[in-house]
Amino acid sequence: MIPRPALALGLAGLLPFLFGVATLLSPTLAEATLRLIGPRFTGPYVLIAYGTVILCFMSGVLWGFAARGAGHRWQGYALSVTPALWAFFFVGGGASFALNALITGFLGLLLIDWHFARAGLAPGWWMRLRLILTAGVVACLALGLALS
Repeated sequence: MIPRPALALGLAGLLPFLFGVATLLSPTLAEATLRLIGPRFTGPYVLIAYGTVILCFMSGVLWGFAARGAGHRWQGYALSVTPALWAFFFVGGGASFALNALITGFLGLLLIDWHFARAGLAPGWWMRLRLILTAGVVACLALGLALS
């Protein structure tokens, strides 16, 4: 069973993605957001910025899993930095390219999560949470791609 705090905070972490999609679906919300807090928090901009932050955050989580590994093998550490490096090297070049790179990055992250879970380095509930959150993130990014 996924611990309530992890589930609640994980789902709360989807809110900026959902807000980005909402600003693409609602011109009124997009205009109000532009006026009140600026363009960085609308449409593909918020999806790209927040998606990049979360990929980097997840690298830190994975580093923690790698540190739990017996013998501190290089493979776990190398896998753990991959999402942050992916974001650094591939997120850019316009909204479409960046959103596609983020979708690919989050799907790749799920494979790395699975690797750590299979190695017994992640909690038993980890993959259930990651599947839920990845589905939400990828759906929002895909909607952002389709709507921008």
